[in-house]
Amino acid sequence: MRPRTLDSARAGETPTSRAVRIETKAETTAELLADRAAVQEAAASDETGTPVADLAALSPVTTPCRVVAQMVNYHSHARDSGFTGDIPPAFFRKASGSVSGPGEAVVRPPHVKFLDYEVELGLVMGAPLPVGTVVEERDLPSYVAGLVITNDVSARDVQLTKTQFYESKSYPTFTPTGPYLSLLEPAEFAHLLELRLKLSVNGDLRQDRTLADMIVRPAEALTLLARFQKLDPGDLLLTGTPGGTALKAPPKAVEKIGALLPPAVKWKAFFKSQARNPHYLHEGDLITATIATPDGLIDLGEQRTPVTDAN
Repeated sequence: MRPRTLDSARAGETPTSRAVRIETKAETTAELLADRAAVQEAAASDETGTPVADLAALSPVTTPCRVVAQMVNYHSHARDSGFTGDIPPAFFRKASGSVSGPGEAVVRPPHVKFLDYEVELGLVMGAPLPVGTVVEERDLPSYVAGLVITNDVSARDVQLTKTQFYESKSYPTFTPTGPYLSLLEPAEFAHLLELRLKLSVNGDLRQDRTLADMIVRPAEALTLLARFQKLDPGDLLLTGTPGGTALKAPPKAVEKIGALLPPAVKWKAFFKSQARNPHYLHEGDLITATIATPDGLIDLGEQRTPVTDAN
């Protein structure tokens, strides 16, 4: 039996059955990935175990670690964002302090009015990726240990007015991760493009695309990232989000008019229009995210995160 899922303390045979403790001294995701023998032993155990539903799931990616994300990496998201033509690949960093558990509440800071969601496939590194590495498709199993569901929660009013990503995406709880870290067999990497990302808010389906909609796929993304950034075991790469987020580019005519206005006037008008958009997140909302292949060969479980306002 192969190790299908693991969190920072346990492994189970399927994402919905049981969990058994891994007998290991590992305290971080990187250390646990290095102790594959213990993981495999736990996965093959015939112990009764504990029902997964009875456990409080933590993030399967421990911190501190590097959290890197790809920007505008799905064709559908590019259309929503108003991009035309070729889109140059770009990356940004998130603070690892933003990583939270798959059932932990997303906390909206008091000054944030436009809180958005972005379901993303997370790649968890299993081996060092030195600067200058070239990763071919066949090399992915040598560098990537497994996959997780992530949500790149974004404070759009901070992101747009300050024209940066780090602050707007790095508040505590802004990277819900898990519930499972699914460790892949080498042959399973051939099925990545079949993975379907879905995100709903209060049962309303907002995002629904497969990885086939990606612009820069994982092997190429790692090669581009390795031009300037090394990664280590346990580091996390968020691979972009499909279309369907609350934020969408205004019509071209409106955008051209806005470009002629002073910045303060432009943003005041833009956010006045955004205030009428019902898709932004509010206290009491429940975000549900899943990533899986249609046949269930790869299933990363279900992430359910409520939204609350900071006290």
